[in-house]
Amino acid sequence: MKNYFLFTLLLIVPSFVWAQTPMTYINAAGDKHLAGEFELEVLKSDTSYRGWYEENERLFKLSGKNTDWKKTFQNSEVEIYLGTWCGDSKRWVPQFVKMWTALGLQENQLKFIALYDGEELYKQGPNGEEKGKLIHRVPTFIFKNEGKEYSRIVEYPVNDLETDVAQIALGYASKPNYRAATYLLELFESEPLDSIYKNVQTHFYNIYYLVGKEKELNTLGYLFKNSDRLPEALLTFEINSALFPYSPNVLHSYGEALMDDKQNDRAIQLFTRVIELEPDNEIAAKQLRELQEEATGGD
Repeated sequence: MKNYFLFTLLLIVPSFVWAQTPMTYINAAGDKHLAGEFELEVLKSDTSYRGWYEENERLFKLSGKNTDWKKTFQNSEVEIYLGTWCGDSKRWVPQFVKMWTALGLQENQLKFIALYDGEELYKQGPNGEEKGKLIHRVPTFIFKNEGKEYSRIVEYPVNDLETDVAQIALGYASKPNYRAATYLLELFESEPLDSIYKNVQTHFYNIYYLVGKEKELNTLGYLFKNSDRLPEALLTFEINSALFPYSPNVLHSYGEALMDDKQNDRAIQLFTRVIELEPDNEIAAKQLRELQEEATGGD
């Protein structure tokens, strides 16, 4: 009986230890990062993350204003999607946790999910944790009640952290950042591409009034491109190039996506325009030469 107990313990303990060990990976820069769901204690104790966690945690202090609104969150949970490689995640996640606990709310109401950097799995989790969540910027804080989302903060507060969270509690949340990207994400979730193209002019004008800087949709385009969603990437880059027709970076990104789709003639037009706008762009010049040589059979 004693031997049987020891044998059973040997089976249980390793699986328990394994379950508590967070998944990590080494990125292209040679740095260790987290991937997938993990416990907050990892950020507080692991030397790879502890320095920036403590430094940014110190930045937050409650304003001293009335916080009776905090009672609204007692039955809520917050899913926090972040990248341990991301500057905004490093800044805002520690501050959010400090604010949450300073309000007397519980750490176990917070769920932490780390996403990859790099091109192949850009802003994706090892088990697809981000799928269906419309995650395009990190950190993203998703407020949920009984499993249903009722608000979110995307990348950084619209006002300041305490104000944004108070507004969520009171039912008057500010519109999250990157509304144009969110519009496209929701559109791709709700309609097939052929239907979107039929009404693309209407969608373009809707996006025109929502978009901020050129990086908003450019980043989204790369997210699609690196998630094997090239058709969505192409439409995103196309819309962005119409919004910012004099941006070499935007046109270059669209040209590279067209190359991936073997639309070389159109890519040649885009790279030609990039070089007209930015004559010193050696990458675009090299890509243009290669495409032109391929088109002429190397003559």
